[in-house]
Amino acid sequence: MPIELLGMIATTAGSESKAVTGPVVDPAYVRDFSRAHEEAGFDRVLIGYSASSPDGFAVAAAALHATERLKVLIAHRPGFVAPTVVARKLATLDHLTGGGRIAIHHISGGSEADQRRDGDFSEKSDRYRRTGEFIEVLRRTLSSDEPFDYDGDFYRFEGAFSAVKPATDAGIPIFFGGLSEGAVEVGANGADVYMLFGEPLADVAEHIRTIRAAAAKAGRTVEFSLSTRPIIADTEEEAWAKADRIYAETEAVINSRSSDNTLSFARPLQREKSAVSADRLQQHAQRGDVHDERLWLGITRLTGPSGNSTAPVGTPEQVAEALLKYYDLGVTRFLIRGFDPLGDVQDWGRELVPALREGARLRDEARAAESEERVA
Repeated sequence: MPIELLGMIATTAGSESKAVTGPVVDPAYVRDFSRAHEEAGFDRVLIGYSASSPDGFAVAAAALHATERLKVLIAHRPGFVAPTVVARKLATLDHLTGGGRIAIHHISGGSEADQRRDGDFSEKSDRYRRTGEFIEVLRRTLSSDEPFDYDGDFYRFEGAFSAVKPATDAGIPIFFGGLSEGAVEVGANGADVYMLFGEPLADVAEHIRTIRAAAAKAGRTVEFSLSTRPIIADTEEEAWAKADRIYAETEAVINSRSSDNTLSFARPLQREKSAVSADRLQQHAQRGDVHDERLWLGITRLTGPSGNSTAPVGTPEQVAEALLKYYDLGVTRFLIRGFDPLGDVQDWGRELVPALREGARLRDEARAAESEERVA
């Protein structure tokens, strides 16, 4: 099946290896960054979430109005806005931007400190159960033709109803991420797409088997997305040299940082327990900087448990083939973002994006031919 390629936009330039120096919200950068993704052939962009970041719905609206086809994936944390309100916000934005361009990503919250910045002191296990209820109510609000009541552990509604529904039959796709206890059940029961970090192949294969089995018990199927940070160059040697430069630049940014501005991609507090998915990346990094030939975890080890940080390194063809090995496992969506955010998107559009699409197409054709031979 055709793959979906996702990028990630921000409201100001910066990454682990490039310190943030501009304004917190730079409208021109949001416009240029969004258009660069569309021109490079991306399908969708993620707008991230933290308790100190600009509002994702407003950023999504700006990105959508700056482009013609690009879709968005709005990250949010259940618990701060009622699901009935979020449903109306999503459906309204869907109609105002041409229809079929909106999706939502549920993050239950891996950082206790960041949760508390917005006043949430709940336990992590409760947050996952709350996310499950949130998704259930969100779906009903977006689809129900009549008012409905709901009485859960975290949400209670009487006569809930939204007059505005999604603009297309595709609805609002629901993404979800997390590997902590309780996460798989919530994602398997409620998500359309389950988002995974770029772990080694064997580990991703195991996650997919586990989540598929849980979804099957609920009579559902779930698709999968994988998040990585590709590093490409004309030759493999140049790509690894580029990775070394990124490492040195990141180390310099970390050592020079004098504030705890979360927009500057600061190292998480070491005393804070990290999310299971981020902690798993640290465990892989401790076993070695390189897995599966070219999956580099140098930045993962350097920055600590900070989320998406693993990088396939090589030529565009080599990186495409490395990612397509996950496609063979069942991953149909790839979220890729760079250490030079805007420049990398432009580079990827020339060779990496076409190579990924062509590689997936050829694999699909080969599988179809094999299937026909078996039937014959």
